[in-house]
Parts: sequence; C-alpha cells; structure tokens
Amino acid sequence: MKRSIFIVFLIGALSCSSSEQRDPATILKQSWEQIEERGRDQPVTLFMWLGDPLINDYMNKYVKPAIRKRYGIDLRISAGQGAQIVQTLVAEHDAGQSSQIDLAWINGETFYQLRQIDGLLGPVTDKMPNARYIDFSNPFIGTDFQQPVAGMECPWGNVQLAVIYDLRKAPAPPKSFADFPAYVKAHPGQMTIPNEFTGMTLLKSWMIALSGDPKLFQGTFREDVYTKWSGELWKQINALKPYFWKQGQTFPEQLSTLHQLFANGEVAFTFSNNDAEVDNKVNLGFFPKTARAYVPAPGTIQNSHYMGIIKQAQHPEAAMLVANFLMSPEAQLKKMDPNVWGDHTVLDLKKLPASYRARFENLPTRQYAPKRESIQGMAFQEPAPAYMTRLYKDFRTYVIEK
Repeated sequence: MKRSIFIVFLIGALSCSSSEQRDPATILKQSWEQIEERGRDQPVTLFMWLGDPLINDYMNKYVKPAIRKRYGIDLRISAGQGAQIVQTLVAEHDAGQSSQIDLAWINGETFYQLRQIDGLLGPVTDKMPNARYIDFSNPFIGTDFQQPVAGMECPWGNVQLAVIYDLRKAPAPPKSFADFPAYVKAHPGQMTIPNEFTGMTLLKSWMIALSGDPKLFQGTFREDVYTKWSGELWKQINALKPYFWKQGQTFPEQLSTLHQLFANGEVAFTFSNNDAEVDNKVNLGFFPKTARAYVPAPGTIQNSHYMGIIKQAQHPEAAMLVANFLMSPEAQLKKMDPNVWGDHTVLDLKKLPASYRARFENLPTRQYAPKRESIQGMAFQEPAPAYMTRLYKDFRTYVIEK
C-alpha cells in the first residue's frame, strides 16, 4: 500500500511539472551522426556509487580522459544511487526544472522506480553503435530483476554474488547453503550479513537455495512464494544469530564495513556482488593474499548493471555518447581486467571483431576468484524488485529488531 501511494505521488509530481523541456521523441529521431554532433563539447553529470577506489580510478583515470579526448565531453561524476536518484528527479519535476542528472548507474529496483515515473529517455540502445555487440536475448542482460530492458537502459557490466573467505581462518568453508548452518555454529563469530544491497542479494540467493526451485522466483512477485520461503529463511537466520559476529546483536550497515572487518581478520568471510572483486582487493593490498572467492551450491544471483539516460537531462546526446563508449569493446576490455576492476563484460565475444575477441580471451587470469565459466551454471536470475524491497524490511523486522 505504501509503495502504491509513493508511486502515485511520483507520477503526480511528474504530471504537475510545468517546465518546458526538449521533446524526447525529437531527441530520439536524430541519426547517430546528429547525436554525435550535438553531444560534443558538452558536460555530462553522472550519478553513481563511489564506494570502491578501483571503480573510481577506472572512471576518473580512464573513462573521463578518453571521453574528453574523443568528444570534448566534461564528465562530472557525483555520488548518488537508488532512492536518491528517484527523489532528485521527482523534486526537479515538481519544481519545473530540467534535471541536474544526465546519466545514472542503475539496476533492479531503481530501474523499476524510474520506469514508474517515466524518468528514463528511451528506447536508446537501438541508436548506439556498440549495442550491436550485446546479446539482449541473454536473460542475465536483456532482463533486469525480471523486467525487460527494452532499450531503456544500457548494459554496462555483469556480476555474480560470491562468498569471499580467508584460507588461514577458514581452510574448509561451507560448500553449499545447506552447509551454512552447521558451519556457522561450529565457527562462531566468523560470519555476519551486511544490511545493504549485497547482503540482501545474499539473502535472496539463500532463500532461492532453500526453495530448491529457482523457477518459483521468475516472473512477477508472488506473495505465497515469498511468505513461505522467507519464513524458512528467517527461521534459519534467527537460529544462527547467536553464532554470528557480535552474537548477532548488530549487523554492518555498509559492505565497506564488512570488508574492513575481513581485512582486519575480525571475521573470516565477506561477500561481493562482483565475483572477481577479490582479485582487485588483493592486488590493491586491502585483502590478504590468502583471500579466495567461491559460489556456494546450488548457486547465487547473477545480474547486470546499467547506465540510464535521464529523460529530462540537459545534455541527453552527450549522455548517449558516454553510455555508448562505456559499452565499447575498448572500455569493456579495460574494465574486465582484474587488475583494473574485474567487472565482467556484457559483450558477446562471438560478435566482436577477431582482434578484440583475442584480447578479451588473453586478459590476465583470475588468481583468487573462480573463472566465470566454472560458475555460470550456478547462476540464478534476479527475482522481481519486490523481493528485494520485502527482504530489506523483513530482515530488519524479523531479525535485527527481534
């Protein structure tokens, strides 16, 4: 009910906007040559998560100079994600203003909310030359939390949830979600769950594993499925609370906090939505060289993240040029290097020119993370956004505050 009221409010805010904006249909009717011409020498404001130093380096030291050299674009990166992006757009529309945001790093629940308020310009990917290298029939790319992408956001990277552990403290980690309870009880204080996006992705994966049938979670949200299997999940989690870090009396509110606890040796486990993150954290010297990553049986959630162009952007053509560059073989190759970021490409290597395909295939091998081909068969599709929303609320209600 609260969600429905919120969405009605957002839609109302949009309809009340009195600002005179450029017609999106006119913007999208342009040829790519016209988009390039109009987008050159413009600033682009990008809202994104800024919580990882290697991601920030990739954007600031590689993407920004490349975009400036190629198009004269001044890429201005600001911290902002999720609800903050949605709330900013609503406030701007309510005030009759163009948006301060041109481009945003989004996926899942944010994509859902932005579609509800008609906040994205599109379809746009059919305009972009580099989209031809993407296989949109791939369910881990062409759908976002069970929502067809339909050209409304530009695929940027693909990741799978991984468990990271320290070989010194946990030489024989639990191989499956079914093994977690016995392991946690036998090794108290070594594991906890972050109360944020990665933690909720862990809980979703755990819930799907408990059900034994990932197909139950495909399609639209099902109350009966959620009630049954989240109930089983809370029973298991609450039985383990006394054996979690700090006896389950507190849970980290940020993944960075858990990463720090892991780096300090205070816990033996952390988690990542990027199956290759362990490599860049070891290379950075933040994680010990005894850190390793794996995917517990029967699997974990794999999803893609995207760039969304804001419908009321002041510089939509320039934003399209940036998004197209981020999907380019050049930028995707750089990003996939585990020494740079390790973010798995969204490109279909079979569609690439042979010279680029060889460069992708010859990237440095992951040393501490499993190879993607070894875990692809253990990938769950992301459930609909409501599963994430409910888990956030219920984890606090039935676990943290219990």
